[in-house]
Amino acid sequence: MIVVAHLSDLHLGAHVDKAVAGIAAEVAAFGPDLTVVSGDHTMRARPPEFDQAAALIDDLPRPLLVVAGNHDLPLVSPLRLLDPYGRYRTWLGHHDQVVRLPGLTALGLHSMPRWRWKAGRAGPDQTDEIRRVLGGAPAHDVRLLALHHPPEARSFAGSRRLLRALTATRTDLVLAGHTHVPEVHRWAGGPLVVTAGTATSHRVRRVPRSWSLLRITAAAVEVHERFEDPHGTWFTGRVVRHELAVRDNLS
Repeated sequence: MIVVAHLSDLHLGAHVDKAVAGIAAEVAAFGPDLTVVSGDHTMRARPPEFDQAAALIDDLPRPLLVVAGNHDLPLVSPLRLLDPYGRYRTWLGHHDQVVRLPGLTALGLHSMPRWRWKAGRAGPDQTDEIRRVLGGAPAHDVRLLALHHPPEARSFAGSRRLLRALTATRTDLVLAGHTHVPEVHRWAGGPLVVTAGTATSHRVRRVPRSWSLLRITAAAVEVHERFEDPHGTWFTGRVVRHELAVRDNLS
């Protein structure tokens, strides 16, 4: 079995102190083989927020796969035009974008080329990277893509191009954030899309703060949605199971 912890939308700067203080221990208790943090680590990409985000992410279990979100770019600053990704690269750009484990190949995708920060986009460079990394994974590996924007959204530019690349490379899982609402569904008969909620922010939408735990075997992936109750205690809510393509190297 492979265990993946999926957090998103930390929004340091619009966070709840108690949630920040406890989330690393909550995640570590499940002994994940991989921790994915799918963007919006900060609220407004200010240096103090990046300091907090970097400290929190460094406390999470490793290995880590970390990608940027639209809130990780300065909003009201000349840097938004002149160097939009500079602060993110300074604080968080050192994390690997490819993680290979026995039975799993994971790729982090930058879904915010210029001028598509809020809605997201996958261009030829991104799909070429998918074909190279995930298409070149060992035959029996589970293939996982992490990005910030849910790629099946109507506003996501290049979604058809992305779906073709994911289908061609037999990608199993796409982990995303951005909506602050946990979701699990199959995308057009292709990969399973798992969207995580906001783990540490007060910017919740319809559901409490949450993160998602994935348990992956040769047969299926189970997504356990972990929610925070009003007292700050975490509990398992919905559990969703989906079948995977047949593999013989996981148990």
